[in-house]
Amino acid sequence: MSLLKDNPIDLSDLQIKKSLHCTKKRLSLYYNIMIVFQLLYNIFIVPLLWISFHIGGLINKKIKIGIEGRRNLFEQLISNSSKLNTSPRVWFHASSLGEFEQAKPIIALLKNRYPSINIIATFFSPSGFENSKNYKPSSIISYIPFDSYSNVHKFIDIVKPNVAVMVRYDIWPNMIFALKSKSIPTMIANATMPQNSLRKFPFIIQFHQILYNCFSHILTVSTKDELSFRDFQTTNPVIKSIGDTRFDQVLMRGEDARQKNLFANSVIEGKKIFIVGQSWGGDDDVIIPVLFKIQKLESQLLTIIVPHEPTVEHLEELESKLEENISFIRFSEMNNYNNQKVILIDSVGILVALYKYAHVVYIGGSFKQGIHNVLEPAVFGNPIIFGPKHTNSQEAVELARRGGGFIVENEKELYRTLRTLLVNQTDRAAAASISKAFVYDNCGATERFLQYLEPYLK
Repeated sequence: MSLLKDNPIDLSDLQIKKSLHCTKKRLSLYYNIMIVFQLLYNIFIVPLLWISFHIGGLINKKIKIGIEGRRNLFEQLISNSSKLNTSPRVWFHASSLGEFEQAKPIIALLKNRYPSINIIATFFSPSGFENSKNYKPSSIISYIPFDSYSNVHKFIDIVKPNVAVMVRYDIWPNMIFALKSKSIPTMIANATMPQNSLRKFPFIIQFHQILYNCFSHILTVSTKDELSFRDFQTTNPVIKSIGDTRFDQVLMRGEDARQKNLFANSVIEGKKIFIVGQSWGGDDDVIIPVLFKIQKLESQLLTIIVPHEPTVEHLEELESKLEENISFIRFSEMNNYNNQKVILIDSVGILVALYKYAHVVYIGGSFKQGIHNVLEPAVFGNPIIFGPKHTNSQEAVELARRGGGFIVENEKELYRTLRTLLVNQTDRAAAASISKAFVYDNCGATERFLQYLEPYLK
């Protein structure tokens, strides 16, 4: 007792030293595991991806375009980067065009607040690059390089981003590890993670835990997604549900579309307009027999069909199904319009502007592999009908739950639902109001995202 009394031990110092020792031990273990995962990825996965990519290019035109588009990539990046000003550089990466649409409201707000800011946009797929290469707010538009160790370090050293934003899910490990090693803050915008994701399987979950720990922020579209990301038990990133920027983007596109007049008043005046958006063959097989029946009862019904792929073959197939029972005309021939009952859209890029004319909308893909965009018609206050394959879209599920969307399983149900919405103005107006409110109620994610991004620009 006397020894303890004469030489008191500072327990708090011991606890701090013990805590620091444990922390250092955990960090050492973490970095060792990260190195192992990086080695495994680069030794086994990267070569396999490279071989698959180039074999795919021999048989798939889209992949071939992507390979050819990456030639001279670094030379072009060096040339374009030399033209950037001294303002901060924000790099946005999206897999394809659909994901980049989710970045556009963020970019628009950034450019509004910081006009001189440098925006770098990269894409994995040709569809994203080819459709966005003239996007004016971006200072640089490029493919992302193949995810090899040397490529990603070279890319970052040329572009020198102040902050990197990965849109939704297209995350390449070497690139993320390199950004982390160079202390460049990296964020995920519109992050989603299903509870049953393959990323949560044994061993794969450990790899993604290491990967997600490299991020500064993971900003999710819903609370469910936030909780799902927390299952990885990461220690570094801020994980927060802030909503989905797609609602802000569809609102912006809707405002632009309202300024476009695609039809003369004589075409649409006094008509009930039914728009079939982004249809496939499976959708056509259900819709067209219903049109034949309803047209006999609704003499003022005008149907506008917008194929997902308006190829010559698809248009001719549609015409062969229609020709004996209903009159039709292609959009490109509208100068010859003579009260035909069906307009076939053989142009691209006008679908959103068409929705403003609709009384009822059907969204395609829902009798094939999965439904297409339901937010675009919803922003105009349209009742939306879709088939059974719609659960790939959280928005479609929610619209159906609220009463703005209507699920049909077959031809009979489509006939009954469409007929009710065309005849009953009260039901149609109620559904329309719900659809529109769904979009407006969920806007604001862009502003919330910028609250996390802006500190890195100062």
